[in-house]
Amino acid sequence: MSATTDRAPGTLVRARDRDWVVLPGSTEDLVLAQPLDGDREFVAALFPDEVRKPGFGLPRALPGEAGDFASASLLRTALRIASTAGAGPFRSLNAVAVEPRRYQLVPLMMALRMDPVRLLIGDDVGIGKTVESALIAKELMEQGSARNMTVLCSPSLAEQWQRELRDKFGMDPELVLPSTAARLQKAIDDPHRSIFDHYPVTVVSTDFIKQDERRDAFRRHCPDVLIVDEAHTCVGTGGNEQQKRYELLSALADRTERDRHLILVTATPHSGDPQAFSKLTGLLDPSLRTLDTTRSADRDKLARHFVQRRRHDIKRYVGQDTPFPEDRDTQDALYRLDPDYARFVADILAHTRHQVRGPGGGHHQRMSWWTALTLLRCVLSSPAAAAATLRARSLIAATRTPAEADKLGRAAAFELTDDETAEGMDVVPGSLPDEDAATPGEPRKGRTSEAEALADFADRADALAGPATDAKLRILVDRVKRQLVDGYDPIVFCHYIPTAEYVARHLKEELGRSASVEAVTGTLHPDARQARVDELTARRGRHVLVATDCLSEGVNLQEHFGAVIHYDLSWNPTRHLQRAGRVDRFGQPRRRVREITVYDTDTGIDGLVLKVLIQKHKDIADQTGVAVLVPDQGRGVLEALASALLLRGEQPEGQLTLDFEDDPDFGRAREALHKEWESAAERESKVLTKFAHSGLRPEEVEAELDALRQALGDPGDIATFTRESLGQLGAQPIGDARDRGFKAPVDPLPTGLKHALGFYEDADQTAAPGGAARAKAKGRAKTAARDLVFREDFPVARGEHALSRTDPAVRALARYLLDAAVDTGLPPEERPARRLGVIRTRAVDRRTVLLLARYRFRLKLPGRTVSDEPRVLVADDAQVLAWRTGDDGGRTWLSDEETAALLTATPDLNTLPALRDQQATRAAAELREEEIKEHLKARGLLLADRLREAHQRVREAAGQRGRERGAAAVRRIDVQPSGKPDLLGVYVYLSAPAAQRPASGGDR
Repeated sequence: MSATTDRAPGTLVRARDRDWVVLPGSTEDLVLAQPLDGDREFVAALFPDEVRKPGFGLPRALPGEAGDFASASLLRTALRIASTAGAGPFRSLNAVAVEPRRYQLVPLMMALRMDPVRLLIGDDVGIGKTVESALIAKELMEQGSARNMTVLCSPSLAEQWQRELRDKFGMDPELVLPSTAARLQKAIDDPHRSIFDHYPVTVVSTDFIKQDERRDAFRRHCPDVLIVDEAHTCVGTGGNEQQKRYELLSALADRTERDRHLILVTATPHSGDPQAFSKLTGLLDPSLRTLDTTRSADRDKLARHFVQRRRHDIKRYVGQDTPFPEDRDTQDALYRLDPDYARFVADILAHTRHQVRGPGGGHHQRMSWWTALTLLRCVLSSPAAAAATLRARSLIAATRTPAEADKLGRAAAFELTDDETAEGMDVVPGSLPDEDAATPGEPRKGRTSEAEALADFADRADALAGPATDAKLRILVDRVKRQLVDGYDPIVFCHYIPTAEYVARHLKEELGRSASVEAVTGTLHPDARQARVDELTARRGRHVLVATDCLSEGVNLQEHFGAVIHYDLSWNPTRHLQRAGRVDRFGQPRRRVREITVYDTDTGIDGLVLKVLIQKHKDIADQTGVAVLVPDQGRGVLEALASALLLRGEQPEGQLTLDFEDDPDFGRAREALHKEWESAAERESKVLTKFAHSGLRPEEVEAELDALRQALGDPGDIATFTRESLGQLGAQPIGDARDRGFKAPVDPLPTGLKHALGFYEDADQTAAPGGAARAKAKGRAKTAARDLVFREDFPVARGEHALSRTDPAVRALARYLLDAAVDTGLPPEERPARRLGVIRTRAVDRRTVLLLARYRFRLKLPGRTVSDEPRVLVADDAQVLAWRTGDDGGRTWLSDEETAALLTATPDLNTLPALRDQQATRAAAELREEEIKEHLKARGLLLADRLREAHQRVREAAGQRGRERGAAAVRRIDVQPSGKPDLLGVYVYLSAPAAQRPASGGDR
């Protein structure tokens, strides 16, 4: 078998004792092929002289070969699961473990009209931007438009991206972080080969890769698809770090160097700064940078690259409801400081004012200013945070210039940073001006007078700890207990690590066994944070999670928690939005969620920040539908507040009555901020509707989505298939309703399946021929735990499996059943799925035959330019066909609807072995008749025409018709059958009543 025509893509061949499908890219010297069972990990280059005609043939009616209804159902589901190369227009959906909401297909439809894809996804928090962007990347890779991809994100979000891509999209991403980069590079045999060339999918820390020594190398080797998370942090007028990110993205977006696909993701594309938004859109296309979004023509141009929806846009979309919480119940929990605590705060304030107003140069004054402000924030947070910062050396004291002091001070006091990530923001800033780091009980000899004073304050703070003297803690305990009584498990957000630990410790004491309490702070590695949450929620009963803002983004907590309590107010309104977004998002089972804000009425500081920044942010979003970031991050009004507090504020000694409303500088700063903020929101709200893309026509592709859902099956089918397959192979599943899944022993399984699952008897078996280590082999010893553990849904613990069609264990089981069904030499107990079956059922009134066929197609998609060669892909499509035998012996082919109804039929009577063998022999012989062959051929041509029309319809529905090169590109799409279909199974349905007596011709 050496003719080139026999090696066309999609052709079936045999080599190395198995059947293969020829892939595009084969040459005269090598045949590139993939195993027939669809396992992409074993794509091979075959030598022409080892290629033979395929061994896969028609089902053979051997004695005892015919199975029952269950064996037929197993084979059909196994084929659905093993198939990863769908022929339809949404190829990626064949290989993902999540069914996107219909509104989430809009960005994908927009991407299908672009080449390269240049898209900004600005959907609201909790709508699913990760799914939308990853779906586009998966589709580009499935269609052959890209071979690798990278996600740029903050380090705190890296593990979250890795989990999403692995669990939901069947990818195997590597994390490229300061702690992993050297190891990844060392594992590559070729020292000149880049990490990004070697690993197909990577998740990269933006701040790690933007450094000068790595930036140029990344620019040379950046993959074909680039997703940038929190893209707004890479533009704007921030500091040096923000500028470095923008320079990196500008270089990667340069189309004169390479036309890579670029997807920008952010919930806040509008920062209130038109220049920053122009820089963001200019990364997609330089011409977008000069657009005026108040002009209709410019909005039309931008809308081709920008999608932005709010909840009300998609809550009901194309007939599908998305269950967001209906309402957010917001409450204020006000308290007055206890007398001792109030005196403590007043004395601290007097001390800090003295330090700020004292003599000293510009740098010394700026250090004193920021140190005083951060100390006050710690004191109002908790006694634990106050004591910790009073005993720690000031980070700001280590600066060398006023500018450096201002940068660190703003980040610590106002929670304002270049990248707006929460990593490292929960550490207390410290107060000591020199190397004197005080600890309880340490001799004070040799300390400065300032250190002595701070040490005294620290001792006073220690004495104020506990609910007896801390009114803030008391009201929190009360509010937490109320939430638990009402059925709400709360998340308590704190600013500082010592505060979170202090709160968690006292909540454990107060709640006792009524609820489990855990704290998650920046002291934990990002991956360990999710593990801590999983450990907490796995416990029986009620749960309380205490966290710093390291959990305010990137971790979805809506399944287990329904309330958020702001124990410490954030002075960054975006942070409050992110905190609430942990529970107020898609997937929250409660109709209402709760948000409670704790603040004191004595100082007035937090109340003013709440009114001027946080409530204003919410009011603007409610009134205009646009979440616009605070202009200039609110620096002007916050610094005016600090000035009023530290420079101009006065009150009698020991008293804590503060009034900022009459301060003229603060009033002017507040008025200017609100005016600029409202103007920006009004400007953006006028153009928002255009970018919701309500004009796209996803309903026109509903037929393709329905066909795909029918081909893939219901998620419940996966659980049934896995249970029944394992049970028939001798590994009886043991269920546990509490754990939402089941486990099954490994040892009874056939050896080949155990190896495919990664279980080996000894270390020698973990090596492939030639001594190389097998890919992903677990290499477990014989005495190790030998159970397969399955869960209904994500997330799953390490070593466990989700009942999803993309899970490696589920796929391995499906491929084993397909291979075993063909291998008639295996023992019957190792072949639960059969290619022949006979059942008696009341669902038919005469003999009916059902065929399970797998068609292969060559799919040609347009190249990136008119002169480029088309991309040729191999796809497959499982089809079920059926005919009914008439009284005259003729055949009537059933419609698709009749065939689908036949699949739900159940056996009503047992079938005698002799009758089963007779009917199986007859059905197998019928497959060789010309009428059957001609019908199967015609069906393949009809399917090719349908698939071609579907691909064209999807791209036209996405708006490609009439666009530049769009109509011509659609016309160049072609789909053709590749060879004869594989007839995997033939199943005979006999009428149950008639089967009890002889019938003419055996057709009843």
